[in-house]
Amino acid sequence: MLPISPRAWLLLTAVAGTLASTVACAARVSARSDAGASKSLDDSKRTVLITGANRGIGLELARQYHAAGWKVIGTAREPDAAKDLKSVGEDVLVPALDVTDPESVRALSKWLEQRPIDLLVNNAGVGDGGESSLAKIDAQKLAHVMQVNAIGPMLVTQALLPNLRAGKGRVIVSITSVLGSIEGDTDDGYYGYRESKAALNMFMRSLAAELRPEKFVCVPIHPGWVKTDMGGPNAQLTPEQSVAGIRKVIAGLKAGDSGKFWSYDGSNLSW
Repeated sequence: MLPISPRAWLLLTAVAGTLASTVACAARVSARSDAGASKSLDDSKRTVLITGANRGIGLELARQYHAAGWKVIGTAREPDAAKDLKSVGEDVLVPALDVTDPESVRALSKWLEQRPIDLLVNNAGVGDGGESSLAKIDAQKLAHVMQVNAIGPMLVTQALLPNLRAGKGRVIVSITSVLGSIEGDTDDGYYGYRESKAALNMFMRSLAAELRPEKFVCVPIHPGWVKTDMGGPNAQLTPEQSVAGIRKVIAGLKAGDSGKFWSYDGSNLSW
């Protein structure tokens, strides 16, 4: 080994110190960049679009996601009358949407333009009066229930797919019902409503299969029996309880969960 003069030794030490400082600085910059990347994926940067958000479960979804820092877009057939939804926050967007009207769906898509959406919740739905026998079915009522509960979510999802592809979340949820389970209890009528929710469930299964290569997670979620205009005062859950469970399920979804039938309590239901 060649001898090193004191001057050369001092020079090498200075260079080593500079390199160490540079590496440390780069590490700090990298850490800040990583933190920034994580921040870009937190709740304050996420956008959720909820259909039928002017009352019931949809309204409570808007409230809880807004409280968690999400950007909320809540649709209503009559935005001017959606006072409770608008009171959730001044930054909540309330566009018009009638899921039974293809032109209304196209207008929503045009209004959104290229806005990224991380989570779509197909919540808009109607009951059918609980017809207990085939003889009591009304063709026009049946067609309306199917249009709102089954066809509407398909048209909305189709129209907003470019926005969902632009988002980071890529989660599509449809609020369904255990009454749509073919293997479940089917002894108490509800013709029309049951059929519409079974069709919605099948749509979500098909959608999950189609979009799995794009890393989408698509699931139907049963909200439980909830005290809303549809569920009635004797229901078991408040909207707050139901939505808290729904949000927990959504937050925990992974790629392998796509296409499963979920309950608000985190359990999987039979088809």
